[in-house]
Amino acid sequence: MPFPDALKGHPKCIFFTDFDGTITLKDSNDYITDNLGFGLEKRRQGNIVVLEGKASFRDEFRKMIDSINAPFPECVKLLLENIKLDPYFKEFYTWSRENNVPVIVLSSGMTDVIRALLVKLVGPEANDIEIICNECVDRPGKNRNEAGGWEIKFHDDSHFGHDKSLTIRPYAERIAKMPENERPTLLYAGDGVSDLSAAQETDLLFAKKGHDLVTFCEKEGMPFTVFEDWKSILATTKDINSGKTSVKKVAAEGAEAFKKESSEVKTTK
Repeated sequence: MPFPDALKGHPKCIFFTDFDGTITLKDSNDYITDNLGFGLEKRRQGNIVVLEGKASFRDEFRKMIDSINAPFPECVKLLLENIKLDPYFKEFYTWSRENNVPVIVLSSGMTDVIRALLVKLVGPEANDIEIICNECVDRPGKNRNEAGGWEIKFHDDSHFGHDKSLTIRPYAERIAKMPENERPTLLYAGDGVSDLSAAQETDLLFAKKGHDLVTFCEKEGMPFTVFEDWKSILATTKDINSGKTSVKKVAAEGAEAFKKESSEVKTTK
């Protein structure tokens, strides 16, 4: 349901989410790189240079994908056999369909991979989930069904390859012009630093526990709450959608819980 169609049904909430490591338990791009590409050690080296600001995420991600020589269908098959969803995501998605909460996946992965995984692990109803991400394309003179026959086509020209905030911004700008009592709440779930720009365009971020995104949110003073799985996301989203709680209250409670846990960790060291 592309912009602005998601607003036509007058939803109370719109839920944007990262895919790899957020909806899934493992990162699909990391998995095929580790098993079919240049491997774990070299991938981790690439992650380090990105975190140190010595290279862009886009450039290192392309190196990862280019290291995979296997035909694209073989990559998808391997992922379908090994990647699992968070055990509570399907329940969340079923509830979202029943309660007019659009779910939009924003990812640095590839549409064909994400769609295949969602349909297999959620069911055919997952075809209704809007996916905005990078694409797999045939290399010139080759095709994805042969070895070395495919490559990644990035969604935009940003250093991420896909600046997720560019998808959310039109929603935020349109909503800002709506009467206050008609404005839907924009929610986002993610686990990585690339999710930070997207989160800045929404009302509340669900940041995965134990990942860098939590630290960045605390540092930047962004409204967030920590999650371990989609069970807690579902419970909180239900309360926000029904008006039982507000994003301001959830963010305040999330920040307080994070500070308390951080203090307890320091005390035990």
